[in-house]
Amino acid sequence: MNVKKFTAATSREALRKVRDALGPDAVILSNRPVDGVVEILALANDDVASISSPAHETEMAQPRPQLNIPQHVPETYMNRRAPTQAPAYAAPEAFDMSMMATQMSSMMQQAIAHAKDTAAAEMSGMMSEIRAMRGLMESQLAEISWGTTQQREPQKAAVLREMLAAGFSASLSRYLIEKLPSGKDNAASLAWIKTVLSRNLTTISNEDEILEKGGVFALVGPTGVGKTTSTAKLAARCVMRHGPEKLALITTDAYRIGGHEQLRIYGKILGVMVHSVKDEADLRIALKELRNKHTVLIDTVGVSQRDQNVAEQVAMLSESGADVKRLLCLNSTSTNETLNEVVRAYQGSGLAGCIMTKLDEAASIGNVLDVVIRQKLNLFYISNGQRVPEDLHLADRAMLVDRAFRLKRDVAATQYSDAELPLLMAGATSANNDRSLREVSLG
Repeated sequence: MNVKKFTAATSREALRKVRDALGPDAVILSNRPVDGVVEILALANDDVASISSPAHETEMAQPRPQLNIPQHVPETYMNRRAPTQAPAYAAPEAFDMSMMATQMSSMMQQAIAHAKDTAAAEMSGMMSEIRAMRGLMESQLAEISWGTTQQREPQKAAVLREMLAAGFSASLSRYLIEKLPSGKDNAASLAWIKTVLSRNLTTISNEDEILEKGGVFALVGPTGVGKTTSTAKLAARCVMRHGPEKLALITTDAYRIGGHEQLRIYGKILGVMVHSVKDEADLRIALKELRNKHTVLIDTVGVSQRDQNVAEQVAMLSESGADVKRLLCLNSTSTNETLNEVVRAYQGSGLAGCIMTKLDEAASIGNVLDVVIRQKLNLFYISNGQRVPEDLHLADRAMLVDRAFRLKRDVAATQYSDAELPLLMAGATSANNDRSLREVSLG
C-alpha cells in the first residue's frame, strides 16, 4: 500500500495534483488545512483492490469454522425446567383472501344482528313508555270527561251506582252507561239497563235440550261449588222423566273423602247404578258399556282453576270417545275476578253451558251475571238450596236481572260517592278495548 501526500494553496490545486499523479480513480483518504496550505492524503485504485481481497495464505482467506452441535442434548436441570421457546420470527403463511372475506362477513353479520337487537330493545322500551303515557292520559281524560258527564247528566251517575252496588263490573257498567240514551230519567234509564242485560243473558227455554235429547253431560268446576248435588238434582229430573233404566251415573271423584259414597247414596235412592272411574281408559270403557243409556251424567273431581290438572281433566273428557258436553258450575258467592279465572281455565274447546250454584248464599249476583254475559255462556239452571230435586230451576233472565238489583249491597263500605265515581271510571278505560264488551247487544 503506497499512500502519497499532496499539498497546495487551495483544494482545487491539490485535487489537480492527485489526479495528475494517481489518475481520476484515486481514493482520497483525508483532506485538511495544515499551516496555511491544504494537505490531501491519497491512494491509487490498484492499491485499494489489493487491500479488499486478502491473500490465500493469510488467516483471513481461510473458511469460517463451524460449530458442530449434537442433535441429542443430554437432559440437565436447566433445560428440563426451562420451556422450549418458539423462534422469535416465523415465516409468514400464505395470505388467504377467501378466509379473510369470510371472517369479515361473519363480523359484519354479528354487528348487524347486535345493532338490530339493540334497536329492537330500545324500540320496545320506547313503546312501553308510550303505552304507559297513553294509559295515563286516557285515565286523566276519562276522569275529566266523567266528571263533566256527572254534572250534566246526573241520572247516569245514579244508574252507575245501582249497577256497581248490584255487583256488576266497572267496565261493563261504564260501557252500558256510555251507551245509555240521553233524555231519560232515573227509572227509565234503569229499565233500559235491565232490558239490555236480560237480552244478553243466554238461557235454555225448556229442559228438552237435556232431558229429551239426552247425551253425556259432565259437571265440572272448582272444589265446593256443588257439582255432586247438582248432578243428583239432574239425575232425579231424568228419572222422573224417563225412569231409572235410562240413566247412568259416573263419578271420577276418587280424591275427596266420601265423594264417591255421596253420589252412590243418591243413586241408591233413585235406583241408578253409579260407576267409578279413575282415568281416561276407565272412562272410555265405561262410556262404551253405557252407550245404550239415554242420559249419562258424570260427576267430576273438583280442581282449582289454577291447578294444571284442569287441562288434564278437560283432555280426559274430550278424548273419551264420546261427545261429552261439559257444564261448568259457577259459585254465585265468588268474586268477578275469580269467576273469570274459572271460565278461562275450564273453557278448553268450548263449554256446553253453565249452572249457577249457591244462589241462596249470595249477597249479590251481579258478579256471576256479569261473567255469564261477557263470556257468552249458555245458562242452563240455577241452584238455590240443598234439596233434591226441588232446588234446581230453569234460568229466567228477567227474574235474575231483577233479583240482582234487588239484592244490591246497601252496606256503606260498598257505596261510591260522587267524588269517587270519576276515579273509578278512569280505571275502567280498558272497556273500550274489551272484545267481550263490544259483542254486547244493545237492541
